[in-house]
Amino acid sequence: MNKELFIQTGSEGLVIALTEDKRLTEIAKESTSSQFAVGDIYLAKVKKILPSLNAAFIDLGYEKDAFLHYHDLGGQFNSLNNFLQRNLHTKQRVPLASVELKENIDKDGNIKDILTPGQKIVVQVTKEPISSKGPRLTSEITIAGRNLVLIPFSNKISVSQKIESDEEKKRLQNIIKAVKPRNYSVIVRTVAQEKTAADFDTELRLLVDKWENSFSSVNINTKVPYKLIGEIDRSYSIIRDMLNDSFTNIVVDDYEVYNDMKEYIRSIAPDKEKILQLHKGPEPIFKKFDIEKQISGSFGRVVTLKTGAYLIIEKTEALHVIDVNSGNRSIKGQNQETNALEVNLLATDEIARQLRLRDMGGIIVVDFIDMHEAEHRKQVYDRMKELLARDSAKSYVLQLSRFNVMEITRQRVRPETKFKIEETCPVCNGTGKIAQSILLVDQIKNDLEFIRNKYPTEKQFTIQTHPYVAAYITKGLFKSLKRQWQKEYHCKLKIMENDNYNFLEYHFFNTKEEQLL
Repeated sequence: MNKELFIQTGSEGLVIALTEDKRLTEIAKESTSSQFAVGDIYLAKVKKILPSLNAAFIDLGYEKDAFLHYHDLGGQFNSLNNFLQRNLHTKQRVPLASVELKENIDKDGNIKDILTPGQKIVVQVTKEPISSKGPRLTSEITIAGRNLVLIPFSNKISVSQKIESDEEKKRLQNIIKAVKPRNYSVIVRTVAQEKTAADFDTELRLLVDKWENSFSSVNINTKVPYKLIGEIDRSYSIIRDMLNDSFTNIVVDDYEVYNDMKEYIRSIAPDKEKILQLHKGPEPIFKKFDIEKQISGSFGRVVTLKTGAYLIIEKTEALHVIDVNSGNRSIKGQNQETNALEVNLLATDEIARQLRLRDMGGIIVVDFIDMHEAEHRKQVYDRMKELLARDSAKSYVLQLSRFNVMEITRQRVRPETKFKIEETCPVCNGTGKIAQSILLVDQIKNDLEFIRNKYPTEKQFTIQTHPYVAAYITKGLFKSLKRQWQKEYHCKLKIMENDNYNFLEYHFFNTKEEQLL
């Protein structure tokens, strides 16, 4: 699988698109003024204690107070609080290795026994503000690096479960044990396989300095909330977490961002520096690499599949609902059960992609086409589990019910990704909205393929459409779309203009002038 990353810059920030084998799988907007990103660490103040919820509201500087539950304080909260107080009341940096860790708090205790209104605490954002809710916080601090994740105030070593070799796990544990500073836990990431002690020692020093130096600029008079550590931009975090041999290209359209990213890649994976490219052409980067068209076809209420089946995606306050429809497509010679299975498996692939693409979280309910065979329902369930296992966000999938409904829960840490994919209607001069016309030719071609398969004995078809669309299809003497389609589908085509049709209207007819679609 070849992965490519495209970064488009604009006045409002960056738009980052990740493709796998040329197919858009993830897209995110990184605002230049973004705050409260997942991973940001703040010195904040307790606003209000909520004994009934065993939680507290925290003043993080956002319009809505952030939420911190007792279970998110972490067992090491007393040690964190002690470390904070020592740094607030001294002018010198206090190394964590010189501090004695305190006894862990009771895992079933009450928050009112730990926190008081007005108290200064250190928190990390685990979920960005979504809708009417403020950020979600934790006091279990983690600082991610390329190969390692650093966790202050404990002394454990963990190795990624995705590393299968027991010998390699033992080697990594021994190296970390030798270089790890006191009072820090370390998680060794999957990408760290085959890395040397020198690699780990250098990264550990950087992560420890990043944590301890963040307190050098704060004291008892520091105005809170105060950001101690900001998480790196989304584009950098994607590279940090995912960069491997399957990445073939990283393309950026801004010289300054290109230089910054070049330095960053050089620091974490020097051998990958050559895959970074600067896009210089006049054509926008997303248009040049077909990202714009994929966005147009992926973010609407209706998402069309290659076979002519389609998904309808609706969002409510409580959940997302996805309806799978076969349209008017069926394959000759196959019964309803087989057709339903094939459409549902195809829809499963697109649904898994849509969850990543839109970063949909919370509860997702999928209404598949009815299947009567339990074995077929299990195939769809197994396929969905397999696809979601590749997703970086945690998810849980339930078996299809007797009504062919699947329930999915997916981790939600950021607001859902949205794009405006409508344009002014050319028929009503801006009084209504239609799906983007960039997809019209693809729709006509898909319908032609369907009709050709449905009526194999027919050798000639007429397509009636708007004059502008007809001219586009017939443009060019030898390389027109009409000639390409005739050659591909082994039939004769007649393109007829119809002034009475609106811009996006078209119909197929046979030689008897019977309408086919």
